[in-house]
Amino acid sequence: MTLLSVNLNAVAQLRNRRDLPWPSVTGIARVVLNAGASGITIHPRPDERHIRRTDVFDLSALLRTDYPQAEFNIEGFPSDDFLELIEEVNPEQVTLVPDDPAQATSDHGWDFVGQGSFLTSVVERLKVPGRRISLFCDPDAGAAGIAGAKATGADRVELFTGPYGACFDDAAEAERQLAMLADTSRAALSVGMGVNAGHDLTLANLPAFQVAVPGVAEVSIGHGITADALLIGFAEAVRAYRLALESN
Repeated sequence: MTLLSVNLNAVAQLRNRRDLPWPSVTGIARVVLNAGASGITIHPRPDERHIRRTDVFDLSALLRTDYPQAEFNIEGFPSDDFLELIEEVNPEQVTLVPDDPAQATSDHGWDFVGQGSFLTSVVERLKVPGRRISLFCDPDAGAAGIAGAKATGADRVELFTGPYGACFDDAAEAERQLAMLADTSRAALSVGMGVNAGHDLTLANLPAFQVAVPGVAEVSIGHGITADALLIGFAEAVRAYRLALESN
């Protein structure tokens, strides 16, 4: 079964529009974990435009105290500050991404050949018992790219599904993207690497992905879940506010 880790960046970004503590990142973490999510994913960026450094420690404390069975996955570019944060918080999984700090969101995987030495040194520093290292991976990395990823010592790759998610109105391109993702996933599984996936996966495109790319251990989804929650949850919120108004 493919596990679900919920990315809370969008929740934090919404909170940061006001100097107020809601929506609460830890509060939403409780909601999704109580609903059956297997873990929480965050991507703390240097400018703290969504997840703040304090959120990292608050979520870590919540998971360790109240949800010890849940997994904490922290994504980020392996700068010195990020590596020190990981060593202090000690999450169960670290997903390394090649993002420039100014990027709006992750949009490409690692060059496993050209950046292999750098990644190997980072993986060696971060690998400790009980911690898994995953590397963000382009959908068309294929066997050659996976060989480079394996050589770093990482445990998993995370398939970048953004190009597939962008094909919501192009069925032929979606099929092409799925074929590439499937090839790369098979290459990873064949050399003993686990496979994660994430970026722009939705209720609409997830079923086809699951059929085409078997063996995925975990998906990390944030934007899609947050967008759906606005629709699925807004009606109940309006009812609650109306009830509060009608009670006086």
